[in-house]
Amino acid sequence: MSEHRPTAVVLGGSLAGLLAARALADGGARVTVVERDALPDAPVPRKGLPQARHVHQLWSGGARALEELVPGAIGRLRAAGVSRVPMTTDMVALSPYGWYRRWAESAFMLPASRDLLDWVVRRLVLADGRIELVEGAEATGLTGTCGAVTGVRIRAHDGTERALTAGLVVDATGRGSRAPHWLAGLGLPAAERRDVDSGLVYASRLYRAPEAARAGFPIVNIEPDPRGAGSGRGGVLMPVEDGKWIVTLFGGRGDEPPAGAGEFERYARQELRHPLIGELLGGGAEPLGEVAVTRSTANRRHFFERMAVWPENFVVLGDAVCALNPVYGHGMAVAARSASALRDVVRRRGLGSRGLAREAQKAVGRTVRAAWDLAVGADVFYPGATGQGPTVRDRVLAAYVGRLLRTATGNGRIARRVTDVTALERGAEALLAPSVVVAAVAGPLKPALAAPPLTVSERRAAGL
Repeated sequence: MSEHRPTAVVLGGSLAGLLAARALADGGARVTVVERDALPDAPVPRKGLPQARHVHQLWSGGARALEELVPGAIGRLRAAGVSRVPMTTDMVALSPYGWYRRWAESAFMLPASRDLLDWVVRRLVLADGRIELVEGAEATGLTGTCGAVTGVRIRAHDGTERALTAGLVVDATGRGSRAPHWLAGLGLPAAERRDVDSGLVYASRLYRAPEAARAGFPIVNIEPDPRGAGSGRGGVLMPVEDGKWIVTLFGGRGDEPPAGAGEFERYARQELRHPLIGELLGGGAEPLGEVAVTRSTANRRHFFERMAVWPENFVVLGDAVCALNPVYGHGMAVAARSASALRDVVRRRGLGSRGLAREAQKAVGRTVRAAWDLAVGADVFYPGATGQGPTVRDRVLAAYVGRLLRTATGNGRIARRVTDVTALERGAEALLAPSVVVAAVAGPLKPALAAPPLTVSERRAAGL
């Protein structure tokens, strides 16, 4: 590698950090990724990623960004058994307004275990000779001034410390990011921040699917109703690689799903708005392991892009900017799109150019906007989600989105438009087109479905 290459340091070796490293390498940088933990050389659980045992999916907007950044990644996932699931063709979903029909494909989803997805991306990214990995070390602070960051201080697990000089530092350390503290240490004011905590608790368990249902079975989603009875109770059954199902159940404050294996299937059968997931588990699915529980589901956004002053050479992305309730499945797609936006700014401006970091931070802010509005627009109505309750904007947005979702149960064109926005294929402005507004006012074109839209063959395969 040429010594004249600009240098960059990426903090965090999970999905967001690895994709940011690839984006910067494509922009001409020599990149060092600093990761606190040891990263396994296999698709197995790793320390520092407890949420990996829950349902994960990569929406098509994120999948396209991933493939642009890491060509061949989607092919590797498919070869490892990950399905390409057309939306909403292969999803059986109960919304707060009734069952969705299974309309013709517009967007798609890649359901995979997080361990597999991270491993595939990690192998491809770290095979790039422009990217170096430093494991067993964590950042303790930035070097530089309020005007320009010059690098980062890191501490290894043995206590030794050193400083890494860099032309650009990217913080992708997730929900535990210290970026606000580091920026304050440089003398900068605090960024605007908003927290919306639905209080949802997740419980997940892995199953071996019945043999006849191990290929081509649809995703099943019993969506929670933030303003209905049984605050936040819902669940997802996600077919993943190797003929397995990951089942994640969730519930709000006072309605938490059980941590014990004995109560898991009872909750799915008796406590959700429909017993379908529980019935599927009782049709011959074999449990594989214990129940995993997590309570880290709050939405949190730092509006760094709105700060009046932003230092040169520092960018924050991924969950460190915008951490989302995992129920919406947007975290990985947003990370991929944010890394893609970073790459585009670096290619256009060139590393080391004045104002690059500020422009990149604004671009990252734009990539999180739709996912943030979708998550907060629902979660803000859970009891105790915020200290002040929903804002006027929250109420107006929720009322309109509610009309759209009700219309989508019986209007294929609107269902596909909503799905495209949910999949991050289009921006939220697509939902404000005049024809969409008119359709939302008119409501569904077809009557409500009385039962989940499973086919006869799917019911038979699942033992129903």
